[in-house]
Amino acid sequence: MKQLITKIKQIEREQHRRKTSPLACYNKSKVHLKQMAFHKCQKRNRWVFGGNRSGKTQCGAVETVWLARGIHPYRPNRPNVSCWVVSLSQQVQRDVAQQKVLYYLDKNWIVDIAMISGHKGSPQNGVIDYIDISNVFGGTSRIAFKSCEAGREKFQGTSLDFVWFDEEPPKDIYEECRMRVLDKNGHIFGTMTPLKGQTWVYDEIFLNCHNSSEVWSITMEWADNPYLKSSEVQAMTETLSESQLDSRRYGRFTQMAGLVYPEFDQTNVVEPFDVPPSWQDTMSIDPGLNNPLSCHWYARDPQGNVYVVAEHYQANRDICYHASKIKEICAKLGWKKHNDKYATLMDSASNQRTLNGTRSVAELFDEQGIAVNTRVNKDLYTGINKVKALLKGGEGGKLYIFSNCLTMLREIKG
Repeated sequence: MKQLITKIKQIEREQHRRKTSPLACYNKSKVHLKQMAFHKCQKRNRWVFGGNRSGKTQCGAVETVWLARGIHPYRPNRPNVSCWVVSLSQQVQRDVAQQKVLYYLDKNWIVDIAMISGHKGSPQNGVIDYIDISNVFGGTSRIAFKSCEAGREKFQGTSLDFVWFDEEPPKDIYEECRMRVLDKNGHIFGTMTPLKGQTWVYDEIFLNCHNSSEVWSITMEWADNPYLKSSEVQAMTETLSESQLDSRRYGRFTQMAGLVYPEFDQTNVVEPFDVPPSWQDTMSIDPGLNNPLSCHWYARDPQGNVYVVAEHYQANRDICYHASKIKEICAKLGWKKHNDKYATLMDSASNQRTLNGTRSVAELFDEQGIAVNTRVNKDLYTGINKVKALLKGGEGGKLYIFSNCLTMLREIKG
């Protein structure tokens, strides 16, 4: 009798768990009308253009789990599904799409996890290669994660049932993924905020969706998500410019024209002062030989304000000369060393070998006492919008540029 009671309680707990799981809650109460329109659409090429926090990533993750599990309520289900989740970089994958998939994926469905980095005992803290999950038809489905920064060649050869693009991919990777679903009569879908303006997605997807039997799109904004608090919407609105609101709130495609930083004004310029050692943050180098090399020094105060405190900018000089000038400025600023070298950020392209094939630009700087970190986020538009927010200021801090950084001031005004 005790064993029977224990078994009944286990069944009741399992039934309760299933009813209160994130996936069950999404299907019953959390989904909003435009998310449901996406899920119900039967076209093979579906896109959600949404502002930040509009719910676009959630519906992409749920769509992925439903299809891989074989429990999609509105589309034909298949056994042994093979799919890709495509992010802009491994870092974005880990922090966004991967987290959403894990959130909606019941742990009891997971058969195996393969990691690129980290431990599969805590996959949310690492970068996942693929997840194998049990399919309700009795087989196993695979959700594999791909990064656009790997390049088009890494997207060749595989036959897939579907592909989810989390944010806008390069066109060559999009075209390659379309080939991957061809022989299985599969489909693709994307969820993105149109931060890059009127790109190929605008021309080929947005403008053609009303005249195509295969392509469909919908636009989501903050007001479409009933679970966003009005106070949160107001706080976010106050930190964004008009052009940013178009894309980040309303999910609209805007023309990227005119000044890049219209938010800049004289309140962002301050007279030089002695920067406390505790404020010293980092340096960055944009390398160039025929083109000018630029180096900047950054500080951050306890309130989160960022200061550009010095610059070096010169063309037609070798690395030995630039390193000497950079160390000279570091000495004047009293800049801190790390392991007896000055530390700087630099584009990952500096890892490429020089013409003689012996050493990279990063290695040459390292030999001169400047340690280069090339593991940087190269998403141009994310960077631009971060600078825009700092120029405008707010709770996240403000960007200030010392008045003697003349080259940066000239370029940021242009």
